[in-house]
Amino acid sequence: MAKIENRPFRGGPPGTPTGGKTEKAKNFKKTFKTFVKYLKPYRISLILVLLLALAATAFTIASPKILGQMTDVIVRGLLNHDQIDFSQIAKIGLWLIGLYAASALFSYLQSWTMAKISQKITYSFRQNIAAKISRLPLSYFDHNEKGNIISRVTNDVETISQNLNQSLVQVMTAAATVIGILIMMLIISWQMTLIALGILPLSFIFIRLIVKSSQRYYNTQQSALGEINGHIEEMFSNHAIVKAFNGEERSINRFNDINADLYDSGWKSQFLSGLMMPLMHFISNLGYVAVAVVGGWLALMGKVSIGGIQAFIQYMNQFTQPITQTANIASVFQSTAAAAERIFEFLEEAEEKPETNNTVQIKNISGHVEFNKINFSYFPGQPIIKDFTAQIRPKCNVAIVGPTGAGKTTIVNLLMRFYDIESGEILIDGINIKQMKRSDVRHLFGMVLQDTWLFNGTIAENIAFGKLEATREEIIEAAQEAQIDHLIRTMPNGYDTIISDSIDSISAGEKQLLTIARAILADAPMLILDEATSSVDTRTEILIQTAMEKLTQNRTSFVIAHRLSTIKNADLILVMRSGNIIEQGQHQELLDKKGFYYSLYNSQFLETEI
Repeated sequence: MAKIENRPFRGGPPGTPTGGKTEKAKNFKKTFKTFVKYLKPYRISLILVLLLALAATAFTIASPKILGQMTDVIVRGLLNHDQIDFSQIAKIGLWLIGLYAASALFSYLQSWTMAKISQKITYSFRQNIAAKISRLPLSYFDHNEKGNIISRVTNDVETISQNLNQSLVQVMTAAATVIGILIMMLIISWQMTLIALGILPLSFIFIRLIVKSSQRYYNTQQSALGEINGHIEEMFSNHAIVKAFNGEERSINRFNDINADLYDSGWKSQFLSGLMMPLMHFISNLGYVAVAVVGGWLALMGKVSIGGIQAFIQYMNQFTQPITQTANIASVFQSTAAAAERIFEFLEEAEEKPETNNTVQIKNISGHVEFNKINFSYFPGQPIIKDFTAQIRPKCNVAIVGPTGAGKTTIVNLLMRFYDIESGEILIDGINIKQMKRSDVRHLFGMVLQDTWLFNGTIAENIAFGKLEATREEIIEAAQEAQIDHLIRTMPNGYDTIISDSIDSISAGEKQLLTIARAILADAPMLILDEATSSVDTRTEILIQTAMEKLTQNRTSFVIAHRLSTIKNADLILVMRSGNIIEQGQHQELLDKKGFYYSLYNSQFLETEI
């Protein structure tokens, strides 16, 4: 990706905290409505899950009543001094085993179906995020930390994946269980049912208070997780620079600050979630005491059997379980909502302007490029390019020079349509690039950047990145032209050697030669070289220069360079300052003028030549 000039860094994605400060919880209702849209395609499967949950719950609810009948058979035998009817107990026991087996089977089918739904939804999330990334403008990645973006693709999606299966099934089961058990409890004794219901308001008060307090900590936890991912990715990918500037302590201090926020929000959210269970058990135990007292009195009055009391206490225990589950589900929903909210925010980010319907494609390109009064700014009121005008002849080798911040790389970014200009026009062979597809515009250019990029794969795969259908012979030929073939053959597996951008198995200059080989193989009609020799030694620079000479032959080439020695033979040199061209011409012509280019050249070479 091309580098960007003169832009202030703005850490963190829109809506996320920076500097360890925490935002308040956002719109749960809107997030829930958006999430429901992802569930709609699976409504038939969800109905099946609901039916299975109802069936499993119905069998579970029926079991205590039947178990109470078994207890009554035993109690009658003992009270009447008769022989206990073990045959009847056996029949009831078989019924119970059948009910438990059926409940287990339906629970398994329900869980299996729900797991499949949750995985499909998270699969859809990942697909949408991946597609969204390709549609986002380059400016989004300039203003947001990579770690935060990665966190949304990994941590947030994984949070939804883990929680969705658990929470959605529990909601269905809890609702069915509460209704079914309430009916069974009323059948046994309405008096004891009133006592059991009396604990509900107290339970809901505690749940509401705890959920309200825990929600903001879950949001903070997700945001801090994204921030710590960003910091780790930034520090590890630039570890050598951190060490070179003795920044380990600062890095560790920053990590500790973020980690402290994550720890603080994590333990508070987990503590509040964990507080629900003890509170619910305490309230439930109060209910058991009251039911035991009233139930004993009703048994003495002959209004309820001992087996009925036993069944009621079991029902009461099951009745409080959905309440406890609801408390847990509420906590799970908060973490799921926080993760989903971050994903939906990302998916709602402004995208690149859509392509026009009547796009034009250049077939036989000559490479004539025109810049007509280009104006552009990354931020309103901060113009970078001002009335930029230039005419580039076909197959011309153009060098763009100037001080840092002059807008050199910005011109390349506009030419490649990484950004769209505010006014003016850029023409290639007389066609405005806005009338072309972005992919078609970029297909016209080969690029070799200062910051080399190699992905984890073989050397051959890296060279063929711009031309996937290339044969091995074409790859080798490109490497030979790039002066890198001899080095590749000295490696253990030759062209099949595994390399990556983050592993220092090859030098910076060798990486640069590989990217040149990639550009040679792509064989684009035009070329962009951005600071391609700025970070290599003199010997490697000579190799790169030789490779670039072959690469630029018969191509319109744009070369951005700080080392003015590399562009002495350029057909045209554009000297930029403050976003515009202040001088243009060939090397000797510009030196004879003794203007700004003359000053730049002398600042680099005069002392050396003397």
